[in-house]
Amino acid sequence: MGSQPGRPTQRHLEAADWNQTVRGETELQASDRQFSELLQELRVAQTGVQILFAFLLGLAFTPRFPTLSGAQQGVYLVTLVLSAVSAALLIGPVGYHRTVFRQRLRPQLVAAAHRYAVAGLVLLLLALVGAVQLAASFVLGAWATLLAAALAGLFVLLWFVIPLVYRIRHQDHPQAADSA
Repeated sequence: MGSQPGRPTQRHLEAADWNQTVRGETELQASDRQFSELLQELRVAQTGVQILFAFLLGLAFTPRFPTLSGAQQGVYLVTLVLSAVSAALLIGPVGYHRTVFRQRLRPQLVAAAHRYAVAGLVLLLLALVGAVQLAASFVLGAWATLLAAALAGLFVLLWFVIPLVYRIRHQDHPQAADSA
């Protein structure tokens, strides 16, 4: 039951009204603010994924790398690709912004950047879990998979479940919560 592209949903109209009434923002001002907030969030995630990606790239050139088992090399390759695609998604809004610069497409930019960010975070989560599984496999052996699964659960809980619970609880009372 989605809306047609370019047509605002009832929820969007309610958020726009709330922003106008409470914040005194026009829809364009709200889009500008949302884009600035998103860029701040992306800076944090980009730094993490770039450090992880650099670490993983360097790992292949260490003397111990050829001694990894086939399974460990498989985890390494999947984790490397996940971190690269995550980096592409988290950096993607910059390219999108440069492409649509001065085209009056800020609301579309914010919507696309939001989708890129969520997908990038999911892949970053998987890459982090893969990196921990790989590193822990040297110390814990098969138990590393259990540790990685526990960390995946923790990340999912902190990054998605808790925020979604609050979103659902407050969806009928938008004036009671900040319209993030």
